[in-house]
Amino acid sequence: MTTSQGPLSDLVVIEMGSLIAGPFAGQILGDFGAEVIKLEDPRVGDPMRQWGRSLPQGHSPWWPVIGRNKKSVGLDLRKPEGQAIARRLIAGADVVIENFRPGAMEKWGLSYETLSADNPRLVMARVSGFGQTGPYAERAGYGLIGEAMGGLRYVTGEPDRPPARAGISIGDSLAAMHAVMGITMALHERTRTGRGQVIDAALYESVLAVMENLVTEYDITGYVRERSGAILPGIAPSNAYPCAGGELILIGGNGDTVYARLTEAMGRPDLKTDPKFVDHASRGVNQQELDAIVAAWTSTFALPDLLALLESRGVPASRVFRAPDMLEDPQFAAREAIVTTEHPVFGPIRMQNAFPKLSRTPGSVRWPGPALGQHTGEVLAARAGVSAARLAELRKAGIV
Repeated sequence: MTTSQGPLSDLVVIEMGSLIAGPFAGQILGDFGAEVIKLEDPRVGDPMRQWGRSLPQGHSPWWPVIGRNKKSVGLDLRKPEGQAIARRLIAGADVVIENFRPGAMEKWGLSYETLSADNPRLVMARVSGFGQTGPYAERAGYGLIGEAMGGLRYVTGEPDRPPARAGISIGDSLAAMHAVMGITMALHERTRTGRGQVIDAALYESVLAVMENLVTEYDITGYVRERSGAILPGIAPSNAYPCAGGELILIGGNGDTVYARLTEAMGRPDLKTDPKFVDHASRGVNQQELDAIVAAWTSTFALPDLLALLESRGVPASRVFRAPDMLEDPQFAAREAIVTTEHPVFGPIRMQNAFPKLSRTPGSVRWPGPALGQHTGEVLAARAGVSAARLAELRKAGIV
């Protein structure tokens, strides 16, 4: 197991909780060098170990990614002995991440007030569906509920169909990213005051935070944003257009200068001066007609030829990437956006790299998600003073 020289290599993070929102926050911190100690149920571990469309060789393809760069400690937090060990580990940590339903940590004697009494510098990120306060705080809340309440689900999909999902657990991921933002802000503030604090990251507010002007537009004009499929109403041409052979190309030609370059590529300079399309506002009003003109043109080209033409004219365009396209694309390769790491069962596996890129202290993928309890003995001996004999007793009792 390699060590890290990442920008967070002096931090110790205790990750508690399961599934995506809390563990993705831990993944991000681990990618940039933090020592992330994941506390898991010693019997079954994080459910992500068994999630996925399939389980090749009995292992989930999810877990190598979301568990990467972490140390796994099996610990039963529902038993007093497990709670006592957790308190000892947290007393020497910088950050705790938890995504249990509000009240669970308090029930286990692991409230922030209790933990910070032993460790005033402790930063705790609490990720939940609705936050730690308010009338909904104790409700169960998965990512899809946060997406619905935060407004994302209503505006996603085709206008004549029920709301669609993004295809990934975007609500959970947004909550994790906002939690990490809060953690880094709190750590920065701690350098001045020496004191930690709590980050309260609600899933629905994490979604709400990226909903642009949705609320304000309604407040000022009374307009409720609706589902619009592949377009944004009033932004044209910006859509998915057909190519010969049934493939699709995405073109973003809505800015005035880009639109002018697109008309030149199309051999239609008349579209640049046509009153219906002469500026951003008029193109928005006549969006459907303009999209039809562009689609008739793109359908005469094979996708590679059209991509080459538009690139030569400085018009933003792209194929719709799938995983195979990403693994073959030279841009992904040049920037090492996807890296290979060694898995004990699968062998070499590929996954997305740490991001964002830092020039001096970049993140890295040092190892994939570990086996359940792989680091229990190592971590408890080094950070909780548990002797080999005591560890054997704890194992026998099912505490670890």
